[in-house]
Amino acid sequence: MNTNFSLKKIYHYPWIWALMGTLIMWILLGIFSGRFSLESLITISISACFLAVMAFGQMLVVTTGNGAIDLSIAGMITLSAFLSAGWVNGNSVNLIWAIPITLLIGGVFGFLNSLSVVFLKIPPMIATLGMNYIIITFIMLVNKNFRAFNIAPVLLAFTRFRLFGIIPILLLFIIALIVLCSLVLKKTRFGKSLLALGQNLEAANIAGINTNLMQMFAYCLSGVLAALGGILISARVGGAFLGLGDPYQLQTVASVVVGGTLISGGRAVPIGTFFGCMFLILLTTAMQVAGMKIGGQYIITGLFIIAVLFLASKNEKQ
Repeated sequence: MNTNFSLKKIYHYPWIWALMGTLIMWILLGIFSGRFSLESLITISISACFLAVMAFGQMLVVTTGNGAIDLSIAGMITLSAFLSAGWVNGNSVNLIWAIPITLLIGGVFGFLNSLSVVFLKIPPMIATLGMNYIIITFIMLVNKNFRAFNIAPVLLAFTRFRLFGIIPILLLFIIALIVLCSLVLKKTRFGKSLLALGQNLEAANIAGINTNLMQMFAYCLSGVLAALGGILISARVGGAFLGLGDPYQLQTVASVVVGGTLISGGRAVPIGTFFGCMFLILLTTAMQVAGMKIGGQYIITGLFIIAVLFLASKNEKQ
């Protein structure tokens, strides 16, 4: 009886595994590096925040089910970094128009993704990967005339400032996003329809849900959040460069699955997605502390992502 109760609890709170993994990894990292402190966890959480912005968008796409995945995120991050950094170029006033336009462009590419998937019936992985190459072409064109050397003070402060010298503003922003996503998924018609779509597409259609519109919204939001992530990352690294978004492409998928979102769709876990991001950042940090070369880091991360996706798909089939 107690066992069944525990299993039910874990099913309803799938983010527990990601949280436990994060805490264990943090403790082990602290022991081996000799720098076990709350400050180290806060620093890790800041890095996880950048990944989480894009991961939330990926989570919405994955939730629609039927193998949905957005592989255009990497290109969108890089393109938005180039556009925002180039347009703003150190002038905070330019943020007023540069950020909305950059987010709009992200939404447009997300909309194009949705058209390919919903109306042309192209498998999501192929459609979004193809779109990623189209975006890369735009990046090449923008890169030729890229002349940004300064980051806007307001954007820099947003990514680095700490409230009372302790709590990062960026972390508070991510917590607000987690709360917003959770409320939307659980309390709104859009959220419930999105979950129903991922659970059973045919049943959702019979129930009168506009499944095409729900999928289009998910891809558009993923594009917008990828663009937002690119803006924030450009402030973090001090500009933009080719391949900036590449490491985030499959990391977003892995963090979503590790966090408890079903790869087959129908269940989304915002807080678990953030803990999944924390775990992946800790894994990368552990490899860096161990002195592993970048090639080895990519191999280990790739193997981990493959294992996570394989185990997740196998468990869901059972």
